[in-house]
Amino acid sequence: MYRRILMALENGPADEAIIPHVMEMARHLGSEVLLLHVADGWAARNFNELQLAESEEMKTDRAYLETVAARLRAEGLTVTTLLALGDPPKEIIKAADREACSLIAMASHGHRLLGDLIHGSTIREVRHSTSKPILVVRAGA
Repeated sequence: MYRRILMALENGPADEAIIPHVMEMARHLGSEVLLLHVADGWAARNFNELQLAESEEMKTDRAYLETVAARLRAEGLTVTTLLALGDPPKEIIKAADREACSLIAMASHGHRLLGDLIHGSTIREVRHSTSKPILVVRAGA
């Protein structure tokens, strides 16, 4: 059913909420996993236009993706990684489409209306812009 699962990671504690769910699902279904992190700092958002060198943020994010990938591969999963640059919701949707993912998995911080207004909601934007199924696991739950 879900041949390729895109797991969006933010390189933070919330990731530990979604990783076990995707790991178990991929193991049972024989799914491939695409680990995606979207670097969205100034250098990442202007990387191509200004032909910038990779920032420390981007290097750290790439290393984080490889660390998580190694963890999943040690469990016998087929894993690829992708460091995207720019606006997280847009890049998540583009990657899911381009990489033929059949499920998008994300962790939620559980913000309410005011929190979403202040912090934005990547999940809200993704769910309104894709027809792909989305697995959302609340961090800290």
